[in-house]
Amino acid sequence: MSGRMLTPSRGYLRTIRTIDRITEVLGYVVALLIVPLVLANTVEVIMRYVWRQPTAWAADVTVMSYGALFMLGAAYALRKGAHVRTDMLWEKFSERKKGIIDTIAFVLFFFPTMLILFRLSLEEFLYSWEMDERSTLSTWQPIIWPLRGAIPLAAFLLMLQGVSELLKSFWAARTGEALDHHEKIEI
Repeated sequence: MSGRMLTPSRGYLRTIRTIDRITEVLGYVVALLIVPLVLANTVEVIMRYVWRQPTAWAADVTVMSYGALFMLGAAYALRKGAHVRTDMLWEKFSERKKGIIDTIAFVLFFFPTMLILFRLSLEEFLYSWEMDERSTLSTWQPIIWPLRGAIPLAAFLLMLQGVSELLKSFWAARTGEALDHHEKIEI
């Protein structure tokens, strides 16, 4: 290189920013699943412990809303850098080395795994929908195919965000410069 700093093309950056924005908006929408989760648990506690009449539906609403929240929030977690990583080693790597490792990991592990998850979970969702599968958790027995549908949707959203992360990683591997810095999330 001649000492001048490389900059990504407008299309490259637009692709990354568009995917990231979609993921962030959907992350906020998916976070609304906290409302039925909290309401169902609150109503159940009041009904069970105050009036001694447990509900037939709260357990199903809790399981379904939490399951959907967990699955559909995974792409947002990837966008924010909240997935598990060995930080004590990672922090010492250069941006180029991080980019190389992530590029290889996305291509060899992430995308093949997400494709398999998408394919298998789509088959399970379609089968559940076809047979009108019902929950057996309670006597209410609501349909369960919407929750099963959250799994292939989550895999698709993860793959979409994975494209953005792969482009960022490839850029870092190529130039040694990060296009985006993830938030430091500690639990």
